[in-house]
Amino acid sequence: MRIERCTDALLDDWLGLRLSLWPEPSAESHRDDIRDILGRSDCVAFLARDEEGRAIGLAEAALRRDYVNGCETSPVGFLEGIYVVPDQRSRGVAQALCSAVEAWAREHGCSELASDTGLTNTASQRAHAAMGF
Repeated sequence: MRIERCTDALLDDWLGLRLSLWPEPSAESHRDDIRDILGRSDCVAFLARDEEGRAIGLAEAALRRDYVNGCETSPVGFLEGIYVVPDQRSRGVAQALCSAVEAWAREHGCSELASDTGLTNTASQRAHAAMGF
């Protein structure tokens, strides 16, 4: 598995995974969000690829300077979204992506990493717990 920081050159793979994670907004809306992320120094995205080069996971994160529940410092690295294609789950992909986000946040002066998920999304809650949240 290879983890790489997302760039404009990875737009198609990034967009495809983003649409799987958040299917509601249009592809054009996602493209606008991607362009916004690429233009900011306080946001990042990482892509995971399998041995064949297939995009199998995505993590997006930001530095949050507002209050983040359960945190005591600022800024806080915040995992905004994480997705792993179904046939690659439970293989350490999410953990590898989260580790890349954690390293990025640390490089930006963060001592805490936070995330959230829906109260009824028990699969996401289990994945977050497995990643150390």
